Amino acid sequence: MNRFFFTFDKTVTALALKKKFLKRYNHYSMKQADVIVVGGGDGFMLHTLKKFVKFKKPFFGINCGTFGFLMNKNSQVNLDKRVNKARKIILKPLEIKIKKKNFFKKFLAINELSLLRQSKQTVSLGIKQNKKILLQKLIGDGLIVCTPAGSTAYNLSVHGPILSLDSKKLAITPISAFRPRRWKGRTVNNKVVIDITNLNIKKRPIAAVADNIEVRDVKSVQIKISEKVKFTLLYDKNKSLEKRIKLEQLKKES
Repeated sequence: MNRFFFTFDKTVTALALKKKFLKRYNHYSMKQADVIVVGGGDGFMLHTLKKFVKFKKPFFGINCGTFGFLMNKNSQVNLDKRVNKARKIILKPLEIKIKKKNFFKKFLAINELSLLRQSKQTVSLGIKQNKKILLQKLIGDGLIVCTPAGSTAYNLSVHGPILSLDSKKLAITPISAFRPRRWKGRTVNNKVVIDITNLNIKKRPIAAVADNIEVRDVKSVQIKISEKVKFTLLYDKNKSLEKRIKLEQLKKES
């Protein structure tokens, strides 16, 4: 028998699931648990992954939200059996260093980092890859740097590429690029370090959003894949994250 640590969002659906599970299963402390069971949507899962990453436990998500791309179906099947048969997926997040005035902030992003204009003015960004100029100046509404896990989220909605989980790639995707007009972005090796600079801080302020955490008035950002942090997600055998990403690729190609 698996020992579960449960955490639930505060939505009606999540609280109903909480009531049902806590009647049926024992709730163990984080130290005693084998698996962290997360009841909620994708946003709650992202928050929970970062909150409990230090415990190095696998996560089994159950969808109580809208889309639930990172989650499993909210079904009546025995939880213990589902976890035992689950497929493991390892995700490595983006490690992000954001500079504001004279200080830095560090964040992890499992899906993406978005750089967005925070005024009526378009952004003006310089982009480097391993300290070499990738794009001298991007003018537009913003920019996304995403992992394969995040490539089907915001990145896809702005026509970025869908990346397979085993691709070892990151996608750099512009949001409504005005100059250069035909620049569609770039797919790069996930070993590179990406540096993005706000070229006009006073006139064109930008905000950085790491998954669901926002920092405003950003000067520059450094992004790379973390080699120290990784997340283990458990998925029902025939509905793993890999299969979901492949289905999205097929939809995009059709």
